[in-house]
Amino acid sequence: MAKEIAPERLVELGLQGSAAEEMARRLNSALASGEAAECWRTVSKEILSPDVPFEVHLALYETVFSDWDESAGPRPAWSPTDDYVRSTNIGALMDELGIGTYADLHAWSTAKREEFWDLMIRKVGIRFHKPYESVADLSGGVESPEWLPGAELNIAESCFAGDEDATAILYQAEGGELSSMTCGELDRLSNRVANGLVRAGFAPGDALACYMPMTAESVEIYLGIVKAGCVVVSVADSFAPAEVAKRLEISGAKGIFTQDVMLRGSKRLPLYEKVVAAGAPGGPRAVVLPGAGALDAELRDGDMSWSDFLSDDESFAAVSRDPHDHTNILFSSGTTGEPKAIPWTHTTPMKCAVDGWLHQDIRPGDVVSWPSNLGWMMGPWLIYASLVNRASMALYYGSPSGREFAEFVQDANVNMLGLVPSMVKAWRANNDTDGLDWSAIRCFSSTGECSNAEDYLWLMSRAGYKPVIEYCGGTEIGGGYITGTMVQAASPATFSTPSLGLDLYLIDEAGEAGDAGEVYLVPPSIGLSTELLNRDHREVYFDRAPAGPKGEVLRRHGDQIESLGGGFFRAQGRADDTMNLSGIKVSSAEIERAVTVEGLTETAAIAVPPPGGGPGRLVIYAVPEPGTEPEAEELKPRMQGEIKRRLNPLFRVHDVVVIDALPRTASNKVMRRTLRSEYGESGGGQ
Repeated sequence: MAKEIAPERLVELGLQGSAAEEMARRLNSALASGEAAECWRTVSKEILSPDVPFEVHLALYETVFSDWDESAGPRPAWSPTDDYVRSTNIGALMDELGIGTYADLHAWSTAKREEFWDLMIRKVGIRFHKPYESVADLSGGVESPEWLPGAELNIAESCFAGDEDATAILYQAEGGELSSMTCGELDRLSNRVANGLVRAGFAPGDALACYMPMTAESVEIYLGIVKAGCVVVSVADSFAPAEVAKRLEISGAKGIFTQDVMLRGSKRLPLYEKVVAAGAPGGPRAVVLPGAGALDAELRDGDMSWSDFLSDDESFAAVSRDPHDHTNILFSSGTTGEPKAIPWTHTTPMKCAVDGWLHQDIRPGDVVSWPSNLGWMMGPWLIYASLVNRASMALYYGSPSGREFAEFVQDANVNMLGLVPSMVKAWRANNDTDGLDWSAIRCFSSTGECSNAEDYLWLMSRAGYKPVIEYCGGTEIGGGYITGTMVQAASPATFSTPSLGLDLYLIDEAGEAGDAGEVYLVPPSIGLSTELLNRDHREVYFDRAPAGPKGEVLRRHGDQIESLGGGFFRAQGRADDTMNLSGIKVSSAEIERAVTVEGLTETAAIAVPPPGGGPGRLVIYAVPEPGTEPEAEELKPRMQGEIKRRLNPLFRVHDVVVIDALPRTASNKVMRRTLRSEYGESGGGQ
């Protein structure tokens, strides 16, 4: 490898003279050593460190891989040694099965699905009251599998298989101290919740909403509801009253857990007040927790304080349920504007736990952090992926986009850090990780938005070059369909495999399978939804879907993916009229309904990537009423205010474009793809 770098270049990039000379000597020795991936392993692990300016990291990465053949796949920023592969959960599984390569393991997991799921259920230690007669009954077709027929269980019990003195939760409020809760304490507290539900008159099958931040108490509540045989209704704490009301109505919730207020820095954000605004006479009863010290709210008749609700009885026998009974109702945006209500059963959490064991390589004693909320699938995912695998979850009660969260990651010795790309962008912009020790991190994992490759190289460098496991899936999957592993090379902002137990095809606009196109999954798999509460499941996922190249029944998903060669993939956003903003999937219709302001005849909402890729930016096209000439600068704050009031304050308007008419098809459908293309060509994405 005839490459070298001069000390003067390192000085230009921010190193001091003597340090630059010493580093240049070591770098040039490594650069002369041979193959690029092996050279980068040496450079990233033995020469670079987080305190070296990232500009140096980036320059060396570009130098090492300057003549890399992209047809073999994108440039790796991390690759495992053979010894490391053997130390992972997947590596041990391959040894046990006598399978020599990861590709062969994935092929086995999809060709022998029942054997795969039977083995994985045993590996993660799922507890049953009555064993299953078979893994799957496919007599109703792969669209409607019956998983684990004959079994009885309560999936919450599988969260308490480890030592009761082991740590279950590490948690910290903003400005507070790091605290912990053992598995035994969590078990007993969730039993007190379950007993409180029984005492309050709730019965198995009743739906109870959670509208509160991700705290130790919300985990107790979640598991207590499931233990009681009831159903959690997930409502994100950022939603406006109208959106809360919609979810309570769709789910038929009979009760709701919330806080009086939620603290974010110096702000006290009301929650119970929004529950009251969302309610109606005869609506769900509320149990209200104090967000800061004593309860600061006057409760409605019939509502209860947390202290009055919580039972003193710490023993409870979890209610035995059928594998297909509901545990959780979550919501995912549909193209019509009404969110799809997706039930999770007692089998869906098995997908969460198995994915975490396989792809994020979660092990007993690990500390897992993934800032999220019970309103989104990654909240319940975190509960099951950590606790079923006998790991601890680390919960920070404030905003994750700041220095204090980065310190929390250090102090909690987090081993697996989950995130969304917008968090990484904020950490990098504000130097939030400077001087911190993230060496305990074994891997990162990313979901919710398209990633930016340079941001993710920066992220990997903060922990001494640990891989980012890109993880893309959905609420209706219970986890991921495409991801990475700890036994394959990791390249920033790319995927390296369909998830184990699942396969997919990329179908182009001609209906042919190829190297780029819309994702179609090959069912069945544990985790894949089989019903919707407010839509026809078959119509949404199966009707008018093409057949696979081998005649397979395919399931529509909606993402666009591109194959990069070498087994790698890159996300290209959504194929339908939904988008991901701040890690949250939302439909264009929901945004457009919220931004109906005076003086406009219609709007169209799109998401566009920034230069270099990364999280989508919300752009709204606005058609003014005849005879009016509104300015985009005047419309933007009005639209932002309406989104905050009516939908979600986390959705930020990047740009407003005033246009005479929206492009439409012959059937009068708005051509949002045309708008996305035109916006990019106009330079609006800069």
